[in-house]
Amino acid sequence: MDYYQYPPADKPPEWKKYLPYYKYIIWAVVILILLLLTFFQIRPEEAGVITRFGRYIRTEEPGLHIKMPILENLYKVAVERQHKEEFGFRTLSSGIRSEYTKSGTAVESLMLTGDLNLADVEWVVQYRIDDPYKYLFKVREPVSTMRDISEAIMRQIVGDRTVNEVLTVGRAEISSIVQLEIQKLCTEYSLGIKIEQVILQDVNPPDPVKDAFNAVNQAQQEKETLINQARSEYNKIIPKARGQAEETIQKAEGYATERVNNSLGEATRFNALYREYLKAPEITKQRLYLETMQSVIPRLGNKIITDEDGNNVLPLLQMQMKNK
Repeated sequence: MDYYQYPPADKPPEWKKYLPYYKYIIWAVVILILLLLTFFQIRPEEAGVITRFGRYIRTEEPGLHIKMPILENLYKVAVERQHKEEFGFRTLSSGIRSEYTKSGTAVESLMLTGDLNLADVEWVVQYRIDDPYKYLFKVREPVSTMRDISEAIMRQIVGDRTVNEVLTVGRAEISSIVQLEIQKLCTEYSLGIKIEQVILQDVNPPDPVKDAFNAVNQAQQEKETLINQARSEYNKIIPKARGQAEETIQKAEGYATERVNNSLGEATRFNALYREYLKAPEITKQRLYLETMQSVIPRLGNKIITDEDGNNVLPLLQMQMKNK
């Protein structure tokens, strides 16, 4: 029968021989952990916020830095990265063919315009964090607060305009005003957020009235087209008529001026002749008679010149008949 023999009581266990080495390993691990907690790296698009017992101490720039292990905590904030918040829709997947959904977003996108119409407004707010300290410690939920501010401002601006302005010509102005107003409140509330851009993604009438609204828009477009055509015809006909009227007036004025000048000239000529006649009546009468005959005779046809008694007229007439 075999019996198990215990080791002698005075012989120590085997693991105790390695106890000094275990101590060194533990200390090495502790030192390594402390080093890892002391040194930290901040990437180029980030900023590091250091707190000690929950109190803000400093903000570190990108690069390699050190902090007190255990006593100090590090918060990394992406200050150079552009973030965006979507209103009225959500992006399911982005890429060459992005997919979107409106499920559960009707409450935030359906708005009442100034002329008591409904509009379904979708927009995007692009922002970045410009003050990590305010972003982390001034407001408990800065992004949620910024969303509430954006929705309130958009409803206010849309409510001051007609539905046609919101859908067409006023979109750029609305985006600009909303961006300024959101930034103003973000600065006032110390959110530490800078609004980069506000984009009106899509603005449509609600689905139940979309067909009727499209019909109204089409009628308004046809109205504008007819008005433009009428103005075009007006611009063709009216200036032409005005030009013809001005031409007629100028011709009449020219004719009147010509007649007046001719009359003045005839009157001056008559007065000159009258003065000469007073000086020498017989000579003037003879000269007038000769000048008149000089202008009249060339316009006559056959001319017969006789003496006072009218002799020798018949032979002359017979000669003219033969010549014909």
